[in-house]
Amino acid sequence: METSLVLPFIDISSPEKISTAQLIRKACLEHGFFYVKNHGISEELMEEVFRESKSFFNLPLDEKMSLLRHDLLGYTPLYAEKLDPSLSSSTGDSKESFYFGSLEGALAQRYPNQWPPQDLLPSWRQTMECYYKNVLSVGRKLLGLIALALDLDEGFFEQIGALNDPTAVVRLLRYPGISMYINETLCTCYVVLGEVISSDVESYGASAHSDYGMVTLLLTYGVPGLQVCRDKSRQTRVWEDVPGIRGAFIVNIGDMMERWSNGLFRSTLHRVMPVGKERYSVVFFLDPNPDCNVVCLESCCSETCPPRFPPILAGDYIKERFRLTYDS
Repeated sequence: METSLVLPFIDISSPEKISTAQLIRKACLEHGFFYVKNHGISEELMEEVFRESKSFFNLPLDEKMSLLRHDLLGYTPLYAEKLDPSLSSSTGDSKESFYFGSLEGALAQRYPNQWPPQDLLPSWRQTMECYYKNVLSVGRKLLGLIALALDLDEGFFEQIGALNDPTAVVRLLRYPGISMYINETLCTCYVVLGEVISSDVESYGASAHSDYGMVTLLLTYGVPGLQVCRDKSRQTRVWEDVPGIRGAFIVNIGDMMERWSNGLFRSTLHRVMPVGKERYSVVFFLDPNPDCNVVCLESCCSETCPPRFPPILAGDYIKERFRLTYDS
């Protein structure tokens, strides 16, 4: 069952930080998703990121495979990931992606980015580095407002070291849009290394999942497909369509923030369904420094509401979640 969901808009340029934080709190309690507008990133830069992303995914497969994901950064081909490990099908999600992360600091040295050759994509790296710096700034500002929404100091996440060389990653995504519905059964035809394969197993652009970390900022490019399930505990899931809004981010809370807030701010189950059209998106995951200890926030627990989750290092938590995704 699918319906349309109307999400709230959050204007992060507003000088009224407390009232903005209250709106974020309401959105996180009710939806776990919201739009962010007036963030300061130009539509021209966003358009350029999508153009460069398309140029990369249009490269021959062997060129993309030369940048195959290493230490979570680089290219992942079609069907390499399955975000819902509970699915019985052995087929992965119908998407290909490219990850890049920190540009400087200890994490950049430990996990160096892979970049397409300049002779193939001359302005690719420059565009992506510019976007990374801009969206990281937006993410830091947003986390300050989320801290206020949790009845903390605006600089809380800075003060505890979460944003000291954070694990911040951009993921470029292409969904090929080659699935079709036949007789109410989703029949998929796809190409793997030149071979056409057919399956009557239900296919997903991204199977049902919640994000692993603190907060995610998503850009889409006009093609629908994103759906959310606000109550992941229900046996029968109700899926609601979330349209992309030009120039606005779709923001959602991740599992680590749910853990930090003792379940107050819920991460929301979501998925991407094939709609018969090629679909591009750009995702920014902002997660803590790997050495940050994720302990239940004092503002989110009490004698009558004790911590539900034990402390854990952010890096250990993320590594285990990735292991389950890629080993499933």
